Amino acid sequence: MEAVTVPLSTPTVFSRAVDGVQVAIRDAQRPGVLSISEVPAPRRLAPHAVAFSAEVLRDDGEVATGRFVVLHDPAGQDGWRGDTRVVAFVSADVDPEMAGDPALAEVGWSWLKDSLDGRGAGYQAAGGTVTRTASLTFGLVEDPQETYEVEVRASWSPLHAADGTLDLGIHLLAWCDLLCMTAGLPPVGVTRLR
Repeated sequence: MEAVTVPLSTPTVFSRAVDGVQVAIRDAQRPGVLSISEVPAPRRLAPHAVAFSAEVLRDDGEVATGRFVVLHDPAGQDGWRGDTRVVAFVSADVDPEMAGDPALAEVGWSWLKDSLDGRGAGYQAAGGTVTRTASLTFGLVEDPQETYEVEVRASWSPLHAADGTLDLGIHLLAWCDLLCMTAGLPPVGVTRLR
């Protein structure tokens, strides 16, 4: 993956935080399982932004996808309670039993919080939704096919360290952990024993 190019006018705290994200991406990627790439960031939401997408593969098939967007506005914005906001999305296939569990939304939200807390990623003003869907496909195959998904859409404001630095790398790793959990894989850096 190529390094992210940060314009010279970008605040130092944000450009250093983006450098930390690059290191985290190298640590998180698992060839053939978890792949992360930079994508165009939204331009109108904040003066500075960076975005990444990821996919989780199992048995050569995609089982989860996600997007991780970091918005930075030195002046802050209403509702952020800070100058930086992470906006994250995860969508994963789930089995019919899990999709039918009425507690899936609460479980999905707890996966997000557990991922952030497990990485020691300080945050505030977290909000979002967890959606479960069941889809039935007709006409493309002889037999209708039913698929089930869970989607977690969330945003939070990462906390700066006491020295004013911002470690966005741990927030990206927490998002990767969430991706893996929703896909039924162990978190990044954990090897499943057979």
